[in-house]
Amino acid sequence: MDIYEKALKVAIKAHEGQKRKHDGSAYVNHPIMVGRILEHAGFSDVVVAAALAHDILEDTAVSEIELRAELGDAVVDIVVGVSEDKALPWEERKEKYVKTVVAGGESVWAVSIADKIHNAKDFICFHEVSGAASWKAFNRGKEKKIWFEKLVHTEVSKVWQHPLLDEYATYITKLESLED
Repeated sequence: MDIYEKALKVAIKAHEGQKRKHDGSAYVNHPIMVGRILEHAGFSDVVVAAALAHDILEDTAVSEIELRAELGDAVVDIVVGVSEDKALPWEERKEKYVKTVVAGGESVWAVSIADKIHNAKDFICFHEVSGAASWKAFNRGKEKKIWFEKLVHTEVSKVWQHPLLDEYATYITKLESLED
């Protein structure tokens, strides 16, 4: 079994029963879509596998040791680079996340930005159905959500130039224009 297939199986199992907080859809669809974004952008199977696994450490009971045993160091090093420390207060957690991502290198940048692109696309679709109330899915509301998106984009843009960043900027602008 290749690394993509392994990562897909691990993600499906790890996220079993989890739902997206804003629309209740199966959570595993999100990492699959992040992987597709990176696959279409020409990234390696290791990077795509990391995209499939990117939320496992953050949002499931699977440990880093278990994930390394399943997917190897190359994939899990990327996953660690995009995982938030949920023990920290929200603002501090987000600032630490950005610093960790910026220090992580191109594979980490790619997974982070693809993750943000898919989250934005998904939220925009949700907003079309739910309107201004959709912002309630975020604990800090629209203002802090936009602050975080801009922080990620600004800081990653300082170290990386890639068409995914242009796409991300477009989605940030769309998010800003949504009714709140």
